[in-house]
Amino acid sequence: MRLALAALLLAAAPAWGQGTDKAPAGSGAWLPRGTAELKVLDKVRAQSSSLSIKTGTSGTSGSLTITVRGCFVRPPDQPADSTAFLDIQDSRPTGTGFRGWMLTNAPALNQMQHPIYDVRVVACR
Repeated sequence: MRLALAALLLAAAPAWGQGTDKAPAGSGAWLPRGTAELKVLDKVRAQSSSLSIKTGTSGTSGSLTITVRGCFVRPPDQPADSTAFLDIQDSRPTGTGFRGWMLTNAPALNQMQHPIYDVRVVACR
């Protein structure tokens, strides 16, 4: 079920890692929320931190600036899941960025490739 949902979301996106901050295609079941709960892992220091970022605003963790462009949840009568459209920039000269959707129940489906940090969507509230 999750794999089919993820395939539907990715098939509707214009390109891998790019897209729009509007609700996913076929989104009659996705409900907008105002705040994304994120978990950031510093893999070098083995430390994690939690961030709560309102939609349309940015937060920082280490050298990362994370902007939440959209945050959506499934309605109560469907399997629980959240998805957020994130724009992540690294202030280091050699740092990599990320722009795209991340799903709570399928974090490996579209993840940021970074040597120091892992970012996960925990929930949308």
